[in-house]
Amino acid sequence: MSATASRPAPSGTARSGRFARPLLGAFLLAATVDLAALLAGLDTVHLVAKPLLMPLLAAYAAVRGGPRLLIAALLFGWGGDVFLLADNDLAFLLGMGSFAVGHVCYLTLFGRGRARGSLAAAVAYAVVLVVFLVLIWPDLPAELRAPLTGYSLLLTAMAWRAGVLGRYAAAGGALFLLSDALIATGIAEWPQLPAPGFWVMLTYIAAQLLLALGVLTAGARGGAVGTGAYRDRGIST
Repeated sequence: MSATASRPAPSGTARSGRFARPLLGAFLLAATVDLAALLAGLDTVHLVAKPLLMPLLAAYAAVRGGPRLLIAALLFGWGGDVFLLADNDLAFLLGMGSFAVGHVCYLTLFGRGRARGSLAAAVAYAVVLVVFLVLIWPDLPAELRAPLTGYSLLLTAMAWRAGVLGRYAAAGGALFLLSDALIATGIAEWPQLPAPGFWVMLTYIAAQLLLALGVLTAGARGGAVGTGAYRDRGIST
């Protein structure tokens, strides 16, 4: 038997692993282009680049062997991204609904973590949520107050619970909360930072990436997330 014949055939894991770095690189390139377009005021480039972000990150998570709930959360995030490209109330509500389903996916995923969420963190998030809602409530359009409040409760629960998977996911949850808070202040017509869209997208992109890495890292450590075994424990980010 020859040496070539005795070598094991490449596994599906090895083949899929080769795509991980290019997909992550493509995601980071699309993110850079999108953020640069927002700073430069290139709306057409933003309209093209933004819808590419979450499919690329979801594909990266898939080839890394991420759980289906993570991939679903990212794809519902993509749905929210696409809806929010339209500037009208119906599209905003549909986009918020798509993100809300994504948060439910994340919450379900984080509910399988072994660690318990910090009580101190829960209290801190609750205080921040209540104070923010009390301050912004009078300035919100009346028809958006109830949906935004329900969405904010769900998002805050996701951000708190993300901490069960470690620092990456915890930071991702906090940044997601910050990103959506920036959107809410824009709706309420509060004073904004220069290039507000840039800051919204920067915090959002970082949030989704950190949440994905937090889940994948927990899986590589053998954490109890997802429904299936991770296929890529030897593949680095």
